[in-house]
Amino acid sequence: MKNILRTFFLIIIINVAALQSNADVRLPAIISNHMVLQQNSEVKIWGWSEPGEKIKITTGWDTTTYNAKGSHDAKWILTVKTPAAGGPYTLTINGNNKIIIEDILIGEVWVCSGQSNMEMSYSWGIKQYDNVIAHSPNQSMRFFHIPKLTASYPQDDAKGFWVVCNPEDLKTFSLAAYFFGLKLQQVLSTPVGLIEASWGGTPAEVWTPKDSVENNIILKNAADSLKESAWWPVKPSVTFNAMIYPLTNFSIAGVIWYQGEANITTALTYHQLFATMIQSWRQAWHKNFPFYFVQIAPYAGYGNNISGPLLQEAQTQTLSLPNTGMVVVSDLVDDINNIHPKDKKDVGYRLANLALAETYKKNNLPHQYPIYKNMEIEKGKIKINFSNAEKGLMRKSDTVKGFYIAGADKIFMPADAKIEGSSVIVWNKNISNPVAVRFNFTNSSMAELFNKEGLPANLFRTDDWNDINTFVNK
Repeated sequence: MKNILRTFFLIIIINVAALQSNADVRLPAIISNHMVLQQNSEVKIWGWSEPGEKIKITTGWDTTTYNAKGSHDAKWILTVKTPAAGGPYTLTINGNNKIIIEDILIGEVWVCSGQSNMEMSYSWGIKQYDNVIAHSPNQSMRFFHIPKLTASYPQDDAKGFWVVCNPEDLKTFSLAAYFFGLKLQQVLSTPVGLIEASWGGTPAEVWTPKDSVENNIILKNAADSLKESAWWPVKPSVTFNAMIYPLTNFSIAGVIWYQGEANITTALTYHQLFATMIQSWRQAWHKNFPFYFVQIAPYAGYGNNISGPLLQEAQTQTLSLPNTGMVVVSDLVDDINNIHPKDKKDVGYRLANLALAETYKKNNLPHQYPIYKNMEIEKGKIKINFSNAEKGLMRKSDTVKGFYIAGADKIFMPADAKIEGSSVIVWNKNISNPVAVRFNFTNSSMAELFNKEGLPANLFRTDDWNDINTFVNK
């Protein structure tokens, strides 16, 4: 009889505990100890609870009590005002249970996404950053690293946890993102939170909502042409659903992005796809945040000789979208036969300079790259005028290389070139009536032309010819 009663009471205790557990307020992984909240903002705090459950939140930075109530679908959300950068603070959530989130910093929060060149970390064998790793402990920088995940539908939560910057966690965190955050922190003197969501080899389609791709016949056909891989997904939206959508309630300053190599075979539709992806992210966040990206680097291993430049050109065209910016890295390649350049410090710093200038209005930092403006044809020569070269252009080798010139026959030949201020004069003695110029329009073209601030000129072509077979590399 005693055993029966003991069992009966044990069952009651277990059931009561289960009911209490089910009634507990629950939070997404992104809202946890060591997190960074966007400063001077109205940030969302959200989670799950019993329907009708009353939720109260208090913060360590003001005396306001924020109230919410569990909805019929067991969700709750409220908005909390954040002050200027500072901390550490606590945030207390009271419902049927109590949660205290500790060691919160208020600062600048950026999402860092893309494929392998964003994912690339010290653990890939980049020993040149030994000293960086050893001296990396930093209480004012925090990481949230989302593991590789896919989902057929948008998810409410993503796996991961906030950590204070330390050597062990930095070894497997994006180096480009780290150096970006480090430069921001040094210049702004504010805490920085970096959220990494990257996956090597992924095309932009997987980071774009499914409807945005499949409701556009051009993008759908391009997506259907992608080849399956054993190492990364190619179906539209699957990483957006699992690795980006769960973040969209979390307030951010902006996004940095390094991707494009996986879309070489669909380069002619990449501009439309990329712009669609950026706009869909902004719509999901309900914010027109800055989106800064890295132009893919020279790499000799692409298909035909201008596969890479066509993608780089598409990235450049995306700059027509407001509040975007691009960094050129054609001078940061140590081996054109390696698709993964090891210099991630300068990549991160260039992204940071772009953000510091455009988002934070620190205008004393070099961040604008020489870009083709227009051309003038005169007496068998073509004068190429550049924007973002007000102080003039310069070369770092004996001659200005990378220019090709063509006549009406559309046969491009190497051009002689001479710098004149913010312009370059190009010609070929065998072409008496030139009509078009291309610059650095080959897969392996390295930077040869810079503005006086030391930033490389972007590739370009003045023609819109589609027959890529007429490009002669002699």
